[in-house]
Amino acid sequence: MKKSLIEKVDFYYNEQGYMVFTEKFHLDRGHCCGNGCKHCPYNYEQVPEPKRTLLLNKRKDIQQP
Repeated sequence: MKKSLIEKVDFYYNEQGYMVFTEKFHLDRGHCCGNGCKHCPYNYEQVPEPKRTLLLNKRKDIQQP
């Protein structure tokens, strides 16, 4: 049985109107899908190179003060 998604818990809509899944959604799913999702808690482990390295570097740049 599929679980219903809850807005602002499992996903939100960005400024362009796209649905963005939250970290909670990804953790509930249990694995990286390989699409390079913004809130991937799995360090993009299924994303092919060189995109994976670019995404990880972008994440580091955002986290630094």
